[in-house]
Amino acid sequence: MTTPAKPNLETPDETPRAGDASARTALRRRSLLAAGLGAAGGLGGPALAQGGPELRWRLSSAYAKNLDILFGGSETFCRLVGEATDGRFQIQPQAVGEPIPAEGLIDAVSAGSVEMGHGPAAFGAGRDPCFALATAIPFGLNARGQNAWWGAGGAADLFGEVFARNGLVALPAGNTGAQMGGWFRREIKSAADLQGLKMRIGGLGGQVLAKFGVVPQSVPGSEIYAALEAKRLDAAEWIGPYDDERLGLQKVAPVYHYPGFWEGGAMLHLWINVEKWKALPKPYRAAIQGAAAQVGSEIQARYDARNPQALRRLVAGGAQLRPFPQDVMETALKHANEVYGEIAGKNADFRRIYEAMKTFRNEAYLWFQVAEYTYDNFMIRARARG
Repeated sequence: MTTPAKPNLETPDETPRAGDASARTALRRRSLLAAGLGAAGGLGGPALAQGGPELRWRLSSAYAKNLDILFGGSETFCRLVGEATDGRFQIQPQAVGEPIPAEGLIDAVSAGSVEMGHGPAAFGAGRDPCFALATAIPFGLNARGQNAWWGAGGAADLFGEVFARNGLVALPAGNTGAQMGGWFRREIKSAADLQGLKMRIGGLGGQVLAKFGVVPQSVPGSEIYAALEAKRLDAAEWIGPYDDERLGLQKVAPVYHYPGFWEGGAMLHLWINVEKWKALPKPYRAAIQGAAAQVGSEIQARYDARNPQALRRLVAGGAQLRPFPQDVMETALKHANEVYGEIAGKNADFRRIYEAMKTFRNEAYLWFQVAEYTYDNFMIRARARG
């Protein structure tokens, strides 16, 4: 099979870059939040505050403040809940490490050390590998499929049992879309080039790449540049163009491979301690549900609006955009299926949820290939022709 064509970045993109929220955007937020609240609890915003207790919670984010889309989503969520309850239910967002590290977020919420968290379920995979399925797995669902599975395909019920056993309630609250394959100090031209590579990657993606001979490394985002520059790493994956641009990795690892097949649609969740959730008045739960839905929509929209121009700037700054070779993709899919078989043989819940995800994925792509893919493929080729 042929290697995917290099994308054409030369055609002008006239989509304006998203800026600060205007008064019109704020009004739209309030309108959508009110609609979400009406669906969740049958109440408008002002009614929520009538007779409600004054509560002060903390929300621990998995992200630093400079990640304005991800940490910004936590800030927006907290503000929306406060507005919907007329200030009676206040939630304070805390950046990663203030004081909870990203990897400890889900454990902290489960233990009640903090009332809420915002980040990927994959951080709980050490408790149960099912958590990884809730975020993204290699060759899993794309962002639209993941959102559909959770919103209307039964995923919320499937995962609800697992999360409840761990003292957690989870609500979808964002998706990065398909991520990039990461930054490499030299181009990967075949599967053999991965042998012995020290790469910053974790989770099931790391397990799949380990079957190629990759040596997965755990490195905080803030330390990736220094590790690549000092040649302690040969490669590193992060998120996508908009967030990657801030790290300046094209200066020390210029080859930018795609796609990040281990995160084809990485979903974020709001994590709530189950006992805290049960104690909340129903109108406050409705406020949380409505705000989570609004933030989830905004995070995806912001990435889709900002990634194109960030990609242009990265390439202009020296990034060498390259697709993963076809043999890497094919072999990675084979290795991924091996990993899932190994886990499913030991974990009945993982097997049950993974089989449900596969069924949903197959049906989703049946539809996507008929209309979505055909339309997108035509438009992408038309764009390339100018």
